[in-house]
Amino acid sequence: MFIEQHSISMGHRQEITAAVAALAPQRVLDFGGGFSTLARLLAAALPEAEISICEPYPPRHGIESCKPFTNIRFVPNLTSQSVDVLVSTDVLEHVTDPLALLAAMVDTVRPGGHLLIANCFYPVIACHLPCTFHLRYRFDDFCQALGLELLGPCEGSHATIYLRSSVVEPDWPGLRAMEHRSQRLFAWQEWKAKHLSPWGQRARLAVAQPLHYPRKFRNVIRLSR
Repeated sequence: MFIEQHSISMGHRQEITAAVAALAPQRVLDFGGGFSTLARLLAAALPEAEISICEPYPPRHGIESCKPFTNIRFVPNLTSQSVDVLVSTDVLEHVTDPLALLAAMVDTVRPGGHLLIANCFYPVIACHLPCTFHLRYRFDDFCQALGLELLGPCEGSHATIYLRSSVVEPDWPGLRAMEHRSQRLFAWQEWKAKHLSPWGQRARLAVAQPLHYPRKFRNVIRLSR
């Protein structure tokens, strides 16, 4: 309900809707659709498509707000290879085993279909679980291991677009080993991002614009006089 009063959040969902509509899918699943904000945007943009919301316990407000849309339905579970496009916004950071859920999401999409996934693996609110934060750096690696091809960001939103380019049987021992490595490396990657990466960015800027820092230093001297 907050999302519908927040212009930035709505802008993200409108851009996601436009990206999905450009794919011209017949079957779309909004996984964890909550109050159905995104599903209603999708239903309006794709009136001939079947829009499903996977939500085991849909809120009453969400059910009521979907009644004007005959192409929206709620489903309690994921079904293998049942949709052309799956959309998931800000779900995986709330679950204790995001890798298992990601694999189930991938399995729901037909080969050649697309996933648009938005994550927030940061401690911005209390219900974002710290056990998921390591995925901030390695999420795309797990997607690739599950048969997804990274197509790039969904412009104007916080989502990323993936193509299910191949059907891969999850190698769970290998995936769990990847997960453990990712968890162990998280502290180092956080330290690197905080202390080393800024210097790398400064070095690249200095190479690209050799006069940037001399001019900046000159301006500081002038202001201090």
